[in-house]
Amino acid sequence: MKNLLNQIFNHDRKALAKAITLVESTLESHKEKSNELIQQLIKENKNESVRIALSGTPGAGKSTFIEAFGSKLINNGKKVAVLAIDPTSKKTGGSILGDKTRMENLSRQHNAFIRPSPSNLNLGGVTTKTREVILLCEAAGYDVIIIETVGVGQSETAAFDMTDVFCLLITPESGDELQGLKKGITESADFIIVNKADGILEKSANLAVAEYSSALRLLSKRIDTHEDYPKATKVSSLTGKGIREINDEIFTFIKLQKKLGFFEQKRQKQNIQWFKEKLDLTLIEFISKKNNFIELRNDLKKKVENTEISVPEAIFIFKKELKQNFC
Repeated sequence: MKNLLNQIFNHDRKALAKAITLVESTLESHKEKSNELIQQLIKENKNESVRIALSGTPGAGKSTFIEAFGSKLINNGKKVAVLAIDPTSKKTGGSILGDKTRMENLSRQHNAFIRPSPSNLNLGGVTTKTREVILLCEAAGYDVIIIETVGVGQSETAAFDMTDVFCLLITPESGDELQGLKKGITESADFIIVNKADGILEKSANLAVAEYSSALRLLSKRIDTHEDYPKATKVSSLTGKGIREINDEIFTFIKLQKKLGFFEQKRQKQNIQWFKEKLDLTLIEFISKKNNFIELRNDLKKKVENTEISVPEAIFIFKKELKQNFC
């Protein structure tokens, strides 16, 4: 592990890819090595990155935007890592993982690293190992880490709890002003970016920015924001218009957060959230591996299938068994 960690600190892309594969593995032997690697990495890492989440509905142009935005960052001297979360099929359990092919120009850049990962049906638009992968990319010297979420809509707020800036990408004519008032993903956004603001859609994009700007003013201000944020803006990923402006806005926002002391506060809250998530997963894994609970679960499942008992009855029996074993 020490050798692999040193290779990561020396910006070895192959070592980084190997480490990500290790932390995403579900094998027990790999989990132990992964935990050892991440623990050591946290102790030794001196690098700090800017973490940006990009969410939005499928078809909003997230990959095209990331290619344009990532290229701008690299031209400004940054090293960029893109973590593209791909939806997993409920039927087959597979993922296409085709995001890298949609960022053809960016993937050729020496200072860019693109890693597609399957969601494995995890809710919230990210994977259960996205936090660890962020830390690995940060240790490998990437200044900006972009998380492209699955794109599932209003519930996709998990990325907010692991990044410094949360951007919601929408298209012109994607909804009226009331759409901007919806709770969940919209109120979590630091920036609402209207993409495809070119050609015949430019007029609609201007209207959408005006409507969302008006809607954002009606939302209560979050504690960790300044009066200028959150805000709505527009870009054309195709022509590049607005890319420089959104780049400047994001880094101005980061500087403001650090100046006001909210940047570190947010990182601390994210660590607590990470702890809660890992603790819950550990408990579930521990219980599910107990032989008596596996047998009980299978027995209850069979009874539910045969309509011998109802679902609430099955859950009541399971909870009763849990109390007898752990209380």
